[in-house]
Amino acid sequence: MTEKKKALLLLSGGLDSTIALVMMKEHNIEVEAVHFTSLFCTCGGKGGGCGPASKVAEAAGIKLHIVGKGEDYLEVVKKPEHGRGSNMNMCIDCRIYAFRKAKELMKKIGASFIITGEVVDQRPMSQHKKTMLLIEKEAGLKDLVLRPLCALSMTETIPEKEGWVDRAKLKNISGRSRKEQLSFAEEKGVKDYSCPAGGCLLTDPQFARRIKDLLENKPEFDSKDVALLKYGRHFRLDKDTKLVVGRNKAENEVLEQFKPEKSYGLCLEDFNGPFSILAGSNAGKYIELAAGITARYGDVEDKSKKVRVSVKDLLTGNERIVEVMTAKDADFMGALL
Repeated sequence: MTEKKKALLLLSGGLDSTIALVMMKEHNIEVEAVHFTSLFCTCGGKGGGCGPASKVAEAAGIKLHIVGKGEDYLEVVKKPEHGRGSNMNMCIDCRIYAFRKAKELMKKIGASFIITGEVVDQRPMSQHKKTMLLIEKEAGLKDLVLRPLCALSMTETIPEKEGWVDRAKLKNISGRSRKEQLSFAEEKGVKDYSCPAGGCLLTDPQFARRIKDLLENKPEFDSKDVALLKYGRHFRLDKDTKLVVGRNKAENEVLEQFKPEKSYGLCLEDFNGPFSILAGSNAGKYIELAAGITARYGDVEDKSKKVRVSVKDLLTGNERIVEVMTAKDADFMGALL
């Protein structure tokens, strides 16, 4: 073995990346880690959390860099060069984005190569051998990405060729089973990792419908638009107008923090019920319908009588009361996203 080298690990905090960390520590590699957060991550709560990764890094005594996927990442979501999966997920372009960011950080901290917990054929879109090599090439990291869990089924990387790591001690895991990883974790006493089933909202069918609708009707959306998609029931009233209705008290409280342009906040005056946001250039035309839908999801017992709904202009703060009949499902269910 040659002099001790530093590597940058892409750390999710899940089983595979945790094992990759343990393996590199056994190779006497100095490791720092990077964890990417995203509006679309479901691993650590809404908004994308770094709790699992922080826990693993702390237990291993390594430095963890938290990097947020920002507005530039949304441009990738809008126009992925390599297409999408079964929903709105663009896993190949997402991975290229992350690798490019990792390359920048690798140079900044003086690391010589990248480590990942990837396993050949574990994920259907981004972890076929050919695709993995394409991703690292497009990110400018050809032969600089070491995947300890499946290295023996891949071509040799620079860290292996240069003797920084011992290829004979790497693994040849493939497929979706985690049996071998779990066995290794038990053998090494590894416990500080999150559930192996992290996720991305772009693979969720309901959320995918919402992001697709947003892309079709507001192609220049930003992170605030995306954040709003995660709460409430969403109704597309026309190309420029949408209604979001809270589903519970916690969502109501979150929705009350949003103030989209040209929008109104609605709530029932005399009954418990949702907080709703009516937003868009034609919002004024749909106030009565939005008020009726808000009543539909409130605790209104007598649907034969009009109810009072408070309508507040979220820009000016001006407020008024409208009286409407509770909307019938047939009047609006076709608009539900």
